[in-house]
Amino acid sequence: MNISILGTGNVGSGLAKTFSKTDHVIYLGSRDQATAQAKAKEMNTETTRPITGVTTAEAIDKSKVIFLAVPFDGAIELLKSANVDLTDKIIVDVTNPLTEDFMNLTVGHDTSAAEEIQSAFPGAHVVKAFNTVFAQILHEGPDFGSQNVPVYVASDKECAQSAVMKLVEATGFEAINSGILKNARYLEPMAAMNIQFGYVLGLGTQIAPAWISR
Repeated sequence: MNISILGTGNVGSGLAKTFSKTDHVIYLGSRDQATAQAKAKEMNTETTRPITGVTTAEAIDKSKVIFLAVPFDGAIELLKSANVDLTDKIIVDVTNPLTEDFMNLTVGHDTSAAEEIQSAFPGAHVVKAFNTVFAQILHEGPDFGSQNVPVYVASDKECAQSAVMKLVEATGFEAINSGILKNARYLEPMAAMNIQFGYVLGLGTQIAPAWISR
């Protein structure tokens, strides 16, 4: 399968590194193709499978599954500016609607970033996933010894949710069925609390929210 990742920052490059360990073909997309190519070239010195840097439009066109790993405040505009048909594409929303200082949410209670993206592109299948995982974990791997890092996966489209859960499991992360897309209203504040634990309360970035059961 072809997988495209939009965004060349820490999260986008972390996802590209994560999925380069699978059998999938990975495209890294940016508005500026030279930026994407340079980041892919840099990363290919560390990966076993090559990552190809392309424009945002090419990245969307080439893949069924597109990971949206850019700041939420520019995510919808980025997808619109690509001018590519998103009908039946699986858009994996990795974003969190955070203020510039990362200390507050800009969207919540009666909607979520994921729902806003779905509303903007009704023909696409939006799946919320990976938003509670720090970029540092994406780069260093999901193995925490006794437990792998969970990835919460929410969507209104069962087949899209199932496809993303299989991709998550292929990387070594633990896929958690998180119900309908509306549940992103809870997953996004969870990510904000994770940031509080990591940066404000001093626990660092090698942490992840998880449920325990017996």
